[in-house]
Amino acid sequence: MLFAKKIEPTVNAVGGTELVSVTLKTLIDLAKPAAGLNMHRLTIRSQQSGGYLSSFKGRGMEFDETRLYQPGDDIRSIDWRVTARTGKTHTKLFREEREKPVFISVDNRLSMHFATRGVFKSVQAKKIAALLAWVANQQGDRIGGQVFSHASCKELKPQNGKHAVLHFLNALVVANNTAGNEFDLAKVLARLAQHARPGSLVYVISDFRGINDQCENYLLKLSEHCDVVLIFIVDPLEKGLPAQGRFRFTNDQPNNQREVVIDTSDKQRIAHYQLRFEDRLQKLKRIAQRRSLALIQCSTQDDPVQRLRQPLEVR
Repeated sequence: MLFAKKIEPTVNAVGGTELVSVTLKTLIDLAKPAAGLNMHRLTIRSQQSGGYLSSFKGRGMEFDETRLYQPGDDIRSIDWRVTARTGKTHTKLFREEREKPVFISVDNRLSMHFATRGVFKSVQAKKIAALLAWVANQQGDRIGGQVFSHASCKELKPQNGKHAVLHFLNALVVANNTAGNEFDLAKVLARLAQHARPGSLVYVISDFRGINDQCENYLLKLSEHCDVVLIFIVDPLEKGLPAQGRFRFTNDQPNNQREVVIDTSDKQRIAHYQLRFEDRLQKLKRIAQRRSLALIQCSTQDDPVQRLRQPLEVR
């Protein structure tokens, strides 16, 4: 029998055996291995301010002040409100942003609290999010994020410094993973498109259950003004069940325990099981290709530090 709750111990990047949950100390200790990572290599298509290479279409600038229009000013920068109020044409002036906002969205839904090998998908997602947050801090960027479940969705405004990273890590550790129907993936991505300001580097870390055309539309909206990286967290068993045997899965929740038994001799059921995962993977690949997003696949068995060090494809 194979239980989702009974998985083989694995040593994490800082030497622990946290399989189903992760402590704040573990996430804090990931600052050291994060020092060797440089995630801005994911976006290498066009030069923007601040020394970064990026594909986003925003100015990479922050509003500074308004002054009277002068010959040669870009008409797209005209401040129409001030112009209408004063009767004289005014232009908006911008100053370069010296850092890039990094916004990390982390899936903590019930489907993420599962694994048959390595660590729970939720644990892997939080470790990757912590590594990305520390990289952003080391590169002088502002760090913010979003942690969501079926029942809640919390956003943290990007801020500078170690305090911002710790605030984000604490949100990961205390994240609410109770059952509920208030937030599906489409609603979460709609909120993400509203909260991530133009010019941000946005990571979405999830198993992407429930991805659909509506989700793609929100990702399109987001990618128009931000760099977007999708990090797909998978358990090996999702890709395909063993050739033969009966397997029992439980959610390990005393007050709402559910159990599923899968007999791999039922070829039709197994084909349907594998097709659902393949459909999700192919849909993500199509979205990444159409919208010029980076897509990373990370197994629950992977060392998150080593996975982020590997060459990454920008689609």
